[in-house]
Amino acid sequence: MEEIKKITEVSKVKKTGKKGKKGKAKPYDKALELAKGAKLAASSFDKTQEVIVITKNLVTVGGEPGTVEISGLATGRKDTSMAGTMRLWLSTFRYKRPDNTVDHVAGWSIALGLKPNQTALQTAKTYVAHINSQTRPYKAKMTGTENKATVSIFFKLSGKKGSGRSKKSR
Repeated sequence: MEEIKKITEVSKVKKTGKKGKKGKAKPYDKALELAKGAKLAASSFDKTQEVIVITKNLVTVGGEPGTVEISGLATGRKDTSMAGTMRLWLSTFRYKRPDNTVDHVAGWSIALGLKPNQTALQTAKTYVAHINSQTRPYKAKMTGTENKATVSIFFKLSGKKGSGRSKKSR
């Protein structure tokens, strides 16, 4: 009988944890929350057109952009393989709003099939047009020349709650 009682007590501790209560929610820290954001990665599968991340690889809630540089003339896509494509990737992340709701921002992989002899400027324009036309919380701007162009991606905080799933913090 003693053994059954001990086993029952042990299982209760495992389920509820040592304290048996959930911790209190941390207060809202504006600087901490505005520094959170999506990691930006870029890759080119084209032989002659390259892309690199040239700034801090984080697109923050506070407005710090992530910037990529595209250079060269594209060889282009000739078949259904990945050859002749370029990708930008923004990771999933969460941040807390001032009203203590937690916003979940979905990740985004943006693939682009390149055309033969496509310039860096044309590739940048295509990325900017695609990013700005979507309902996701990102906006983009570009600068550059035919041979070298940059695309800056910003997190656009909307007045609406939730750019994805939202949970009330406890």
